[in-house]
Amino acid sequence: METRVAVMGIIVEDAESVEKLNGLLHEYGEYIIGRMGIPYREKKVNIISIAIDAPQNMISTLSGKIGNLAGVSVKIAYSNVVSHE
Repeated sequence: METRVAVMGIIVEDAESVEKLNGLLHEYGEYIIGRMGIPYREKKVNIISIAIDAPQNMISTLSGKIGNLAGVSVKIAYSNVVSHE
């Protein structure tokens, strides 16, 4: 299976979506290398950065599910690092 390393940037503007977001991240947890969350209280948003190593279609699927959550934005930056597992 071919995997790619990517970084997913997530901005959460609707706190009610946090539980669903955490559920999705847990569901794909085996592919997540690391996660950093920054609460920006003055602007009432949360900024989350996810490092992931997964098949490209799984990264896209996760991104699509996250992007469909109310008040959540997501963008992905793919590296050129490809592994064959």
